[in-house]
Amino acid sequence: MESETRVSEATRRHHDRSFKAGLVQQSLKPGASVAAIALQNGVNANLLFKWRRDHLRVTRSTSREPTVLLPVHVMQTAEIASTPTPNAGTPVVPMNRGARTGLIELEIAGARLCLRGAVDEASLCSVLRALRQSA
Repeated sequence: MESETRVSEATRRHHDRSFKAGLVQQSLKPGASVAAIALQNGVNANLLFKWRRDHLRVTRSTSREPTVLLPVHVMQTAEIASTPTPNAGTPVVPMNRGARTGLIELEIAGARLCLRGAVDEASLCSVLRALRQSA
């Protein structure tokens, strides 16, 4: 595989897209050594790792499943204690505006998530992001 490189005045090399794509595809094969592929083709291994990250980021963002909205039932805190557990796929979000305690139950990607008490948005976002990535 040959690289068509241009050298600018600042001696920065610009590799052809097909060259980059070829090296990335080679490096994604099971058992492939990124360092060896980079060395054989005259590029820095860190640069090849960057090309791989960029490639994987693009392919993940284009292959995502569409977002699906789920039904949510809002209940008073007193109703939660007297109501049997709803369908496994339906989250329960208590409506308790005065206090900072509550219960949130979600079933996502085969995992059941139960949150009790005060839950800050940043922590919840981190947990949901981790669940999405593990699916």
